[in-house]
Parts: sequence; structure tokens; C-alpha cells
Amino acid sequence: MLRRWVVLAALLLPQAAQAAGDPLLAKAVLMKSIAFRTVEGEGQVPALAAYYASILKEAGFADAEIEITPMGETAMLAATIQGSDPRLKPLLMIGHMDVVAANAADWKRDPFAPVEEKGYIFGRGAEDNKYDVAMMVATMAGLKRAGWQPRRTVTLLLSGDEETHMVTSRILAAKYKDAELLLNGDGGGGLLNEEGRPVLYQLQAGEKTYADFEIGFTDPGGHSSAPTPGNPIYRMARAIDRIAAYRFAPMRNELTKASLLLSADRIGGEVGVAMRSYAKNGDARSADLLSEYPEFIGQVRTTCVATMAQAGHALNALPQSARVSVNCRIFPGVAIETVKAELERVVADSSAAMTVLDDPAGSDASPLRADVMRAVTAAISARHPGIPVIPTMSAGATDSLHFRALGVPCYGVSGLFQRGEDGFAHGLDERVPVAGIPAALGQWESIVKALAG
Repeated sequence: MLRRWVVLAALLLPQAAQAAGDPLLAKAVLMKSIAFRTVEGEGQVPALAAYYASILKEAGFADAEIEITPMGETAMLAATIQGSDPRLKPLLMIGHMDVVAANAADWKRDPFAPVEEKGYIFGRGAEDNKYDVAMMVATMAGLKRAGWQPRRTVTLLLSGDEETHMVTSRILAAKYKDAELLLNGDGGGGLLNEEGRPVLYQLQAGEKTYADFEIGFTDPGGHSSAPTPGNPIYRMARAIDRIAAYRFAPMRNELTKASLLLSADRIGGEVGVAMRSYAKNGDARSADLLSEYPEFIGQVRTTCVATMAQAGHALNALPQSARVSVNCRIFPGVAIETVKAELERVVADSSAAMTVLDDPAGSDASPLRADVMRAVTAAISARHPGIPVIPTMSAGATDSLHFRALGVPCYGVSGLFQRGEDGFAHGLDERVPVAGIPAALGQWESIVKALAG
């Protein structure tokens, strides 16, 4: 089996077969890491961090080069290869160890019992974000084993609560803010067509601000046999309907204009025409057409959506309270308070109490640096000659958000190439293709070496 895997790696990407990273190790790390139930409340993140540390130590990392910091029931990890030139700011790599919850009853397979079937590895976190974490750990291990010493210090950072409160993300950003740039394994990535052939690569250079709002409604309540007009559930329902029907004003920046223009011809049809028109003219009609598609609405405007609701206290009593959680993905450069004020106007209920949860932070897009574009384009060209590298803005939020807010340029350079229909991050039967592992290692090593010197 080992011989067969090595031959397959050589056929897929000759460059990756020469790379320091070991595809067998990367695959083993990925599968074992999925088995750690790193969901909030399970307390498994420190154990996963210790496992990653053991892999790095086996490759030659000294204890002093690895730091695991417990943080309540979660943890952070930092692993460093020291550079030869102390005058150069460090290069950071980042990913997250935690995953969203998964209800085993809804899955065809146990979400925390990784399995390989028909060319895929299944399990919660396989895509988000343990695939690229495994690639980064294997890359760092391979480089250390090979005795590589860069001019610029390289530090791998792994956060422990990116999917929830991002406390570890903030701490890492504050501690490592004096960095040249950050490479994020939880952003960007390649697209394969239905036949599995590469189409394009997306370099994430910006992301929307993540913010949760809670809107509360209260009333004295009473007996259910005597309804009153102040029913909090009815008021909450009206507010939800208003939010659902509302569209924020369309917006553009240099990153989204570049992304839309580069994607227009490849998408084609009326969507491609709308992309080109909106990128050039910013017309509302094109923005509205693009907003009909879930994969594009996040590129043209702020979005807010109701995600959770709670109400009432007894079956035979008028509710005394109701509250709804609204998740917003805010266009870069727009203040959170501005969106809050806009939501208050949309809800149009002066008695409703709106609060912002978890002290979110916003950031602008990172510049499209020439050195980063060269490094990424070279790595992707070696992997899949001829496909375009397209700068993009992510509709979601990652650890990069907090680094960008402190002035660190951040770029999503995931090594994962997959078909659109195989993207199940946060969903049922999450999976990643096995065949791309050798090439992903080659990509990571190429980019890191190019930028660290």
C-alpha cells in the first residue's frame, strides 16, 4: 500500500514528491486529528495540540520551539523555526483546531470516526480546518527534519476557538502582531470542475466582519386565554420578516472588483455579465442579480440573517420574552455600529433591545502584495499549470480578521482543491479528497520558502 501511495504522489505532482513534507504523515495526521472531538465544551483541543506537538518533536523540534497555552477548556499552539536574520519580521502560518458541532444521528457515518471511502476522507473538521492544519504541521515537520533554516523566522500558530468566541485568535494576534505577514490555511483554495480538473485558485486577501446581534422583546405576559397586543413572539416574528426582506446597499472595493472581473468569463452566462457590469459600474441591478445566488451575495453587500430564536416559558401563558440572534457578515470598512443602527431602523420597534455579542472586530482588506502574488502564482503554476490565481474576499470570517485589524497583512492560501459540490464545511458528511495531499504539501512548502527566504 505504501508503494502504491508514493507512486500515486509522483504521478499527481512530481514536485511534491521531492518536497520535505511526507504525504503519508500528512494523511495520518489528518485522519487522527478528526478523531479528536474538538467541539466547544468537549475539552479536547488541548489533547489535539499535544498530539500536533508530538509530531513536530519527532521531526526534531525542541521543547523550547513549541508552546502550548491552555485557555479554559481550549488551547493555543505555536511552533517556530528560527530565522537567520533577526532584522526580518517573522512569517506566520495559522489554522484552527476546533470544529463546529456535529449530530451523529444526522450523519451517514460517525462524524468523529474518520473513514476513507471512494477517494475521500470523511469526518467533522476534515475540510474546516483540519486538512490544512495537517498540511502545515507536516510541512513544518518536513522542513525541520530537512534542516532548513530560513532568513525569516517562521511560526505556525493554531487557535482553539475560531468557530465560537475567537478568544485565542485575539490573544495570538496581539502577541504576534509584529509580523511581516500571515498565511492562513482557513481561506482561499482551488476549484475543480465536475470531472475533477482544476479550474481556478482563489487567494483570499480580505474577509467580512463577523458580528452577532441579539434582539430582545419583553412584555408583562399573562394568561393565554386573554391575549394582549404586546406578545413578544409576534413582535419578534415581525422583526424577523423585516430583516429577511431587507437588503443592504451594494458595495465594492478593489479586491472584489478584481475578483469579479477575473471570474466573469469563466462563470459565463448572465451571471458572468452581471459580474463584469457590477465590477465596472457598481450598478444596483447587477448587484441584485448576483444576490440571488448564495455563492455571490456575500461579495456585493453586507448580509444579516436570523440564526437562533428563543421565546416563552409555559404552554398556557403569554410569553414574557422572546429573543432572536442575527448573524451579520459586514463588508470590509463598514463599522459594526453602523450596521446595528441600520438593523434598528429595519426592525422598527422602539421597545426592542438590540445588543452586540462577543465584542467583534472589523478590518479592511489586505493589499495585493507583489511578493505574495508571485509566490502563490508560482506554487499554483507548478501544481496546475495555466489556471488563474484570483484574489477574493471571503464572505465568512477567520482568524485573519484579528491580525488584519492590528495591521498584519493576511492571505488565505489553503492547499485544498475540491469540486464545488464537495464543499460540506459545517455540514453533513464533511469530506476532502485524498489525492490532493501530495500537491497540497508541495504548495505549502513552495509558498513558505519563497516568502521566508
